[in-house]
Amino acid sequence: MRFPRAAGILLHPTSLPGGFGIGELGETAYQFVDFLVESGQSLWQMLPLGPTGYGDSPYACFSAFAGNPLLINLKWLAAEGDIAPTDLAQAPDFPQSHVDFGPVIMFKMAVLHRAARKFHELASRTHRADYERFCMENANWLEDFALFMALKDAHGGAAWNTWEWELASRQPQALDRWRVRLDEQIFAHKYFQYQFFRQWEALKRYTNDKGIHIIGDIPIFVAYDSVDVWAHPDLFYLDDNRLPTVVAGVPPDYFSPTGQLWGNPIYRWDEMAENGFQWWIARFKQTLRVVDLIRLDHFRGFAGYWEIPAGENTAINGVWKKGPGVPFFEAVKVALGDLPILAEDLGHITPDVEELRDYFSFPGMNVLQFAFATDAGNPYLPHNLTANSTIYTGTHDNQTTVGWYKDREKQELEALHTYLGPVNEPIYWALIRMAYRAVSNIAIVPLQDILGLGDEARMNTPGKLGGNWSWRFQLDEILPQYKTKLSELALTYGRKAPEEKMERPKWM
Repeated sequence: MRFPRAAGILLHPTSLPGGFGIGELGETAYQFVDFLVESGQSLWQMLPLGPTGYGDSPYACFSAFAGNPLLINLKWLAAEGDIAPTDLAQAPDFPQSHVDFGPVIMFKMAVLHRAARKFHELASRTHRADYERFCMENANWLEDFALFMALKDAHGGAAWNTWEWELASRQPQALDRWRVRLDEQIFAHKYFQYQFFRQWEALKRYTNDKGIHIIGDIPIFVAYDSVDVWAHPDLFYLDDNRLPTVVAGVPPDYFSPTGQLWGNPIYRWDEMAENGFQWWIARFKQTLRVVDLIRLDHFRGFAGYWEIPAGENTAINGVWKKGPGVPFFEAVKVALGDLPILAEDLGHITPDVEELRDYFSFPGMNVLQFAFATDAGNPYLPHNLTANSTIYTGTHDNQTTVGWYKDREKQELEALHTYLGPVNEPIYWALIRMAYRAVSNIAIVPLQDILGLGDEARMNTPGKLGGNWSWRFQLDEILPQYKTKLSELALTYGRKAPEEKMERPKWM
């Protein structure tokens, strides 16, 4: 699927300003949409929106279908009477520059549980009917998810494979007993999802009505400690104890002599193919309720993936296995029509990956930070790109442009400045201009680069334990001249947001 020439900004909602320790689906989210409009943008890209687990990574969620309750706007709940004013008045003095996840989780989840109890007792007939409708329409994933989260709470947050075997193996009578025992907690988790999707749909409606489209993210793999693996063990390579027999990662390369051991369980693609990839079709459909375009993470894994025996300490002893390829995307296309997919095709890319991407006309990804390490043939240089592609100054996994520039060696800096020619603006604006000028139809810039921030604002450092995903900004950091500059660049290079709106997919 090909896309019109456009520009957008990468910003995860947790990075939005706000008084409760983490970005919310509240006033500042709407103000950010207004900033996008005033800046001539037409795309807002974000990371996965699911409920995060260990390490707070949006790429390791408890569910591939649910929303993150930490994003729920508490003031909305207060306005509807589910939260007392004293609940908000007692909020700790959270830092404004970053998310301190531990205290935020403790505070917000306690408030949300109180809100669920109050809603259960006092909700109006209209709100109760709306809640029941939501639960019925989403029962195919919500029932398992709410039970899973209630069981995790009852087991002190422990991974599901450590629960009593009758629960880990989902024996029906045991699940029925625990449903009765945990009725209040199950209701609470359904309520959290109800409120998340209510608030998200309102924000998305406002965003789309302003001519902005949202790019979301689907990680190819799911976390082992997730409802997806617990509820569908037949779809993954697990042993008789429900433990992975093989796990995902990437092989050794120039950047990592031992590769990357991700540890995610591997799909049984043969089993998924037997039922027409129904789980994946449902996942795509759910994601496209929430966003307009999808960045499909680790796209190369659909052509071929690196499989590592469980128990290995590194990724060295893995093997390449064939991915689901064309039949997978054909099945999804038959079910849902042409998919608005951006393929994250970074890393070890082979001809079969390119063939799969091009067969479906999925735009690939290009990152300017990778463009100046070799010669004029570097595939990431703007003159080597194609129109059906996406260009970034950097992604959530990269340094900020300012941090990257400071770390470059002399040879790479010389190559960069030779390519740029005379520069009479800060280097980060020069790189943004280069991205906008490129032939790629879509240009995306992280907000950190627009603000000219260094690596203190980096979102994620792969392989680093702790300290990731926490950056936040303040509204007064967005100066009026930034809107003018972005709008001028978008107009100059043919990326100004069009008046007409993107046609909605048939299932929306």
